[in-house]
Amino acid sequence: MTPVMDIPALDAFLMDVFPQVAADFAVEDVTEDGVIVRLKVGEQHLRPGGTVSGPSMFGLADVAVYLAVLSRIGPKALSVTTNCSIDFMRKPAAATDLIAECRLLKLGRVLAVGDALLFSEGNAKPVARATLTYSIPPK
Repeated sequence: MTPVMDIPALDAFLMDVFPQVAADFAVEDVTEDGVIVRLKVGEQHLRPGGTVSGPSMFGLADVAVYLAVLSRIGPKALSVTTNCSIDFMRKPAAATDLIAECRLLKLGRVLAVGDALLFSEGNAKPVARATLTYSIPPK
């Protein structure tokens, strides 16, 4: 499906609807299959030992799939997560931004399913993989 929201539109949407966390994320690209989103890692995202916490990684995966869905259906703020499965595969690099490469696997009228691979910036091996399902509000 062709994107209907580009990077500036997605960034503006986040700032408008989720100002409390918008500064933590940056849309890097709207791709043929989904989006690429950066988590700008700060002190609030770290766990003891200096690595990115699991809840922060979940947040990145969730935001990435949410934005991938919205990039295709438009700014429907009430699209909500209905399911998530995440595998934490390796320890993220200390205090390094994380990148989510997200692709939509299914985009229906009512449900969307997306997959997100999370990487420490500059590292080719993923640190986590998540699959999320979103409920799309009726028109």
